[in-house]
Amino acid sequence: MTSRMSFDKFIHQLGNDGGQHQGGFKEFFRKTARQLKTLGSRRGIANQIDDLKIRLQQVKELKTSYKLDDIPSSPFEHSAVDPRLSALFVEKAQLVGIDGPRDDLVNWMLQEENSSTKHRKVLSIVGLGGLGKTTLAREVYRKIQGHFDCQAFVSVSQKPNVKKIMKDLISQMPCKNFFTEGIDTWDDAKCIAKLKELLKDKRYLIVIDDIWSISAWDAIKYAFPKNDFYSRIIATTRNVDVARSCCQGGNGRMYEMEALSDLHSKRLFSKRIFGSEDCYPDVLKQIYSISSLLANKPVVKDEWERVRRSISSALEKNRSLEGMNSILSLSYNDLSPNLKTCLLYLCIYPEDYVIERDILVRRWIAEGFIPEERGQCKEEVAENHFYELINKSMVQPVEIGYDGKARACQVHDMMLELIISKSVEYNFLTLAGHGETDLANRHSVIRRLAVQHIDQELGSILANEDLSHVRSLTVIASTCIKHLPRLVRFEALRVLEFQDCESLHEYDMNGIDKLFQLKYLSFRSTDMLKLPLGVVRLHGLDTLDLRDTQIEELPTGIIQLVKLQHLLIARYPYRHGHGKTKIPDGIGNMTNLKVISGFNIIRSSLCAVEELGNLTGLKELHLQLDGGGSQEYKRYEEMLLSSLCKLGTCKLQCLRINSDDSNSLQFLDSWSPLLYNLQTFQMVTNYYFPMTPKWIVPALTSLAYLDINFIEATEEDLRILGETPALLGLSISFKTVQKERLTVQGFAFPCLKEFYLTCERRWEGAVYLTFGEGAMPKLEKLVLPFYVLVAEAYGLYLGLGHLPCLRDAEIILSNHFDTSYKSNSAAVAAIRNEANSHPNHPRLSIQGEMDESFTDDKERCVIS
Repeated sequence: MTSRMSFDKFIHQLGNDGGQHQGGFKEFFRKTARQLKTLGSRRGIANQIDDLKIRLQQVKELKTSYKLDDIPSSPFEHSAVDPRLSALFVEKAQLVGIDGPRDDLVNWMLQEENSSTKHRKVLSIVGLGGLGKTTLAREVYRKIQGHFDCQAFVSVSQKPNVKKIMKDLISQMPCKNFFTEGIDTWDDAKCIAKLKELLKDKRYLIVIDDIWSISAWDAIKYAFPKNDFYSRIIATTRNVDVARSCCQGGNGRMYEMEALSDLHSKRLFSKRIFGSEDCYPDVLKQIYSISSLLANKPVVKDEWERVRRSISSALEKNRSLEGMNSILSLSYNDLSPNLKTCLLYLCIYPEDYVIERDILVRRWIAEGFIPEERGQCKEEVAENHFYELINKSMVQPVEIGYDGKARACQVHDMMLELIISKSVEYNFLTLAGHGETDLANRHSVIRRLAVQHIDQELGSILANEDLSHVRSLTVIASTCIKHLPRLVRFEALRVLEFQDCESLHEYDMNGIDKLFQLKYLSFRSTDMLKLPLGVVRLHGLDTLDLRDTQIEELPTGIIQLVKLQHLLIARYPYRHGHGKTKIPDGIGNMTNLKVISGFNIIRSSLCAVEELGNLTGLKELHLQLDGGGSQEYKRYEEMLLSSLCKLGTCKLQCLRINSDDSNSLQFLDSWSPLLYNLQTFQMVTNYYFPMTPKWIVPALTSLAYLDINFIEATEEDLRILGETPALLGLSISFKTVQKERLTVQGFAFPCLKEFYLTCERRWEGAVYLTFGEGAMPKLEKLVLPFYVLVAEAYGLYLGLGHLPCLRDAEIILSNHFDTSYKSNSAAVAAIRNEANSHPNHPRLSIQGEMDESFTDDKERCVIS
């Protein structure tokens, strides 16, 4: 680490001339002088490199002499007990919360028994290790096995042995002795062929438990013939991609496991500890812990408190948690080195924290975790890592968007404890104020520091630590920041983030300009009033995040940060009072900018608005457009349009416009040339277009998400927008009462997955929209007002049955003309009948202005 620090300082000194120079004699003498000045540093670096070479050679020789390569990775790996075995033999009386999912899957598995369809079906159950996939599969298996000629249940290891799997399956099948003669001599191909022969004319039920990879499934799937005897396969996996692969072919279903609800968790806890769901002492109700750990502990409050305070230590040492630790470790050990690093990084965040994807991706890159790969930039590689952690069920997706991608994630509590334990073991990251890391007893350097609480005592401990090697400092939701050591102590920082800190203004920011390696700087959601002047000298900065702060003006020198890629001033849509920051004059020099959010166009100079057009690498632009009453507004319109026309021909993919006024956006009709790259357009304003803007039509070939306001929703607008080949999400807000029925005609919106039709005044929105056959064939989420009085004239019909992929529907009953309770009741019944008869049984929520609740008993749909 010392060598790396010296090297970084050396590189900084070499490049610290701060400007461009011309050639000639002056440049020659300048370079010569600089080489002489850095001669000592060069010699020091050379000596340290020689030392490293010698140390590497010594390690290599030691490894050879001790023959470490010949030692198995785990000498006990063949004798270790499989932690999944307990799930196979758990007593039914011990299970909690499984009845609902089990019965749902049982019904799906058997629903074709009385139909003419006899195809084989595959059910894949996916989820984090330890959530109960094996238990659920076993319960479904037990419930339906009597419906089949032959059944088998087999577990797959991380490195599957195809021959062994086939032999295990055959051994559970009814067959004559001669069939298995010579089985020990069979190779993989013959094993598969023999099992396929055995099953070809039988109605079979097979459970393949814990499949780790698509290649493992591909290796065994051909042993299961697609016969016409209602055969069924159940596969469990921790990987979403594997789950999708297993159930491909039109006759499959992927079921995602969820953690137990609070109610079921309490029932399991009580049953495990006290033997009954009802026997739960009041004195212990407020203490959170883990039932499997406490099962053998005395029912004493002090004992439980002691366990609660030492969960992380218990995870490493207490054999009561060994099974869960082993299960989670299987998933962790299956990760590539890069993914392990990215996963360990998540322990900087507190329990139940929602981790935003974009922030995490930028931090990973700033830390140096993400290499460029062929054909992909670092952002794309980092995003792939994020989604791979989700697919492998290591983290839980949050805020699923219109494109099916998660905007954020959360770490399950038990997984968080595991990665904290691993992080401490590898000295990857140090948690301060978490209650689990004793800084006073450390014997190694601090590489990354996450402060979740700080007081005078902890500040004193940190003051005595060597902080010169800390690569990232994260302070979340902490008060008394003044006790944190001064920034000059953290000379090696690449990442610095303060978040949700209420007293940050009390902290001494002097010396921030000395952090020459800093690439990521965030003051998000703090009480910061002014940006420290030293920030303008952080020439290597990639990201500056000032969202949800009180900063309204940037220092003029900010334009010196020519490497800056993400300049985030406010979060879209902007809260009232935010979005006041003016664009700095000279921003046109910051040509590496990719994302800008939060600048107010009208508060800025016309020159700065014009310079936006020079940012040819800009991909996302989020802006505030207020001040429609000003005399110069027309000039700002013209200048903004000029810049947008330039950006539209470059890389601009996303434009979001926020306004507290009803400023007209009609000037966008002159937006040209054709917008082939624009993928997202959103508007949160009080302006409503009278018809589909002209500029949208050429952009329809690339638009994936459109959020737009119309004075009224018309079939013509729906027809125009319905021709969009790539549109995945559509949100239309209208403001008028419409007394005629609208119909989305067949073959419109071929790729649309989410459709929201809302009104300026939610409960007074009056429109009646129905769906024709073939329209929106891929729609999954629907939010729709329902004008009861108009619908009554047409028979209270929506056409939900014409939406074959529908999963979630929210219907808002319009009571603009005080519809009677009887009419509303009839509308509710009609809508529910349509939903109940839909083959997907979509989750339904019906809302109205009346006192009566129309919400369906099923889980209310959550609109992302």
